[in-house]
Amino acid sequence: MTVRFEEFDGVGSKLFQINWLLPVLAGVLGLVGVLAILSANNGIWTHGAMQHGVRLAFAFLIMLGVALTNIRVWYTLAYPVYFVALVLLVGVEFLGVNVNGSVRWLQLGPIRVQPSEVMKPAVVLALARFYHDLPAWRVSSPLGLAGALFLIAAPMALVLRQPDLGTSLLIAATGASLVFLAGVSWRIISLGSVLAAVSIPVVWQFGLRAYQRERILTFIDPARDPAGASYHITQSKIALGSGGLSGKGFMQGTQRQGGYVPENSTDFISTVIGEEFGFVGSLALIGLYIAVIAACIRLSLQCKAVFSRLLILGLTTTFALYIFINLGMVMGLLPVVGVPLPLVSYGGTVILAVMGSFGLMLSAHVHADTLLPRND
Repeated sequence: MTVRFEEFDGVGSKLFQINWLLPVLAGVLGLVGVLAILSANNGIWTHGAMQHGVRLAFAFLIMLGVALTNIRVWYTLAYPVYFVALVLLVGVEFLGVNVNGSVRWLQLGPIRVQPSEVMKPAVVLALARFYHDLPAWRVSSPLGLAGALFLIAAPMALVLRQPDLGTSLLIAATGASLVFLAGVSWRIISLGSVLAAVSIPVVWQFGLRAYQRERILTFIDPARDPAGASYHITQSKIALGSGGLSGKGFMQGTQRQGGYVPENSTDFISTVIGEEFGFVGSLALIGLYIAVIAACIRLSLQCKAVFSRLLILGLTTTFALYIFINLGMVMGLLPVVGVPLPLVSYGGTVILAVMGSFGLMLSAHVHADTLLPRND
């Protein structure tokens, strides 16, 4: 007997409608992360790998819960979620926990939360709602531009104070991409590009801290301070290069064993993969990420509502920027900033933010035919 999906209703029906390619690819990336963290910690499960796996399992359930929730709910909660994330960022100013010289975390009982990671999907939610409600003819108007700029600039300013230049730039880039996707005029895009270029000397002199300027100078000339500011990039390149074509084998990386690459469970975890699985392993990892991005873009093409399309494309942009910035940093193509490799790097808040973002994308897809109120 043939069973039609239409015969199911409620949660069961929605589970059948979920595009399971995205969760499967996310699970594979998470498994890669578990193994890489295990290797980075000399095969000791309790030094991060087990915790990473437990967090992934919990985040997977969160993703399903978000995916099965009607997209109308997320449309309604877009601004409240943004406001809560903004309040958490303000809370860091007064109650933040200092880790390695940066105040970016809040201690909520037994849980340590990084509000800037929560803000990344929150700002996409808010901008998607803003542009959905905004009539198309007002996208390039002063009011339309001012509203979008406020939604982007407020969290940027708070994140910069932590200080976290990488995350603030990621928020700015994601916001700019949504402004572009919403259909702002090319005249305004050109004017914004010119203003951004002209403001570079001012930002360099007054907007960056000394160590941030040092990182940029190190990126331009890695040989200027090999034992100091250039150490991360130099050791990262050595680890990646020593892996050759096929790598040294799982848990056989000598650079890792010697502890030469700092933060090799978090921001520099791809050096472990590159050294132990070589160019082939690194290429396979990039291929997985490309597959995830392609799956997300495909979901956006099937949505009718402006909110749903912009939500998926904005979250996909954030995910892609995570990858681009992290891998560029590790390979010495970008300055060193604190941006993790999504689902592979160790870090609880990042996993929840990324998997929650996937849940929002799946919700938009499951409810692709849902019509949302719109002012035209």
